[in-house]
Amino acid sequence: MNRNEPSVVVVTGASGGVGRATARAFAARGACVALLARGEAGLEAAAEEVESRGGRALPLSVDMADPHAVTAAADRIEEILGPVDVWINNAFSGVFAPFVEIEPEEFRRVTEVTYLGYAYGTRAALTRMLPRDHGTIVQVGSALAYRGIPLQSAYCGAKHAIQGMNESLRCELLHLRSKVRTTMVQLPAVNTPQFDWVLNRLPRRPRPVAPVYEPEVAARAIVHAAAHPRRREYWVGGSTVATLLANAVVPGLLDRYLARTGFDAQQRPERERDLPPVNLWHAVDGDGGRDFGAHGEFGYQAHAHGTQPWLSRHRAGVAAGAAVAAAAAVIRGRMDHHGRPHGR
Repeated sequence: MNRNEPSVVVVTGASGGVGRATARAFAARGACVALLARGEAGLEAAAEEVESRGGRALPLSVDMADPHAVTAAADRIEEILGPVDVWINNAFSGVFAPFVEIEPEEFRRVTEVTYLGYAYGTRAALTRMLPRDHGTIVQVGSALAYRGIPLQSAYCGAKHAIQGMNESLRCELLHLRSKVRTTMVQLPAVNTPQFDWVLNRLPRRPRPVAPVYEPEVAARAIVHAAAHPRRREYWVGGSTVATLLANAVVPGLLDRYLARTGFDAQQRPERERDLPPVNLWHAVDGDGGRDFGAHGEFGYQAHAHGTQPWLSRHRAGVAAGAAVAAAAAVIRGRMDHHGRPHGR
């Protein structure tokens, strides 16, 4: 992406949370930003923020689970703004509930929005980028793309599916020797409004698992990934790095740890009293709804800065160092203080 010329960027799920912050970050670089989401209030507010930061905004109300609507939106974007340089897949939905308490139609809806929405967006971008042999697709993922956690089975399944789809696509692009790039950004827990509108069947109100990061941390990582898409993926936040490394080395131990801690860690102390608005089927900021913005209620504990820029440049070294440290810890655990093996 050329810093000196406005580029055309598409951001899905742009009305709130990470998508909203990402749209603002690209606008600050002078980009023309197409904002895709279902809600009206959030889209209008996001468009105003893009324009105020020096970008050009094109808000489009689109349900990413509708492939025909996604294709039509892509046509509209290129008709008005020009060829798409960067496509950011970010829109998602979820349910907080034990697996058996998620209804089949709810599981299907989460999958359609969170996984198939990425597939439809990726296809819409590729059919336009491949003939030009130019463009970048960024899949906004999560540590949960590798590591499933309790109470979010539908969302975790969709994120795992995105990971597999993107790896397959990357191999195909390499085979074609295409200059079109795809990369993935694995995020930690983020302070977004989703915890106030997600479908919740838990006894208490849902919350992100600490440590929590502000959406601007994620947005900076996404912009960086779009500018440097040759790397297959980026890990954002120390918690993401720790989770993915632990899952690669001791997944069974992580299962047991999450079984003990994962239920309470995803619930606030207060019980759910009133039925909150739910965005699974309909946008909570549509039909007279309010704009929820980019941030949730956890700013008091959210980190506004992360180690992503440094980690993105030194991830191989970090991983190697962590592996050495882990191996040393294992060896120490098997030796006594004289360096002799422990008895079994």
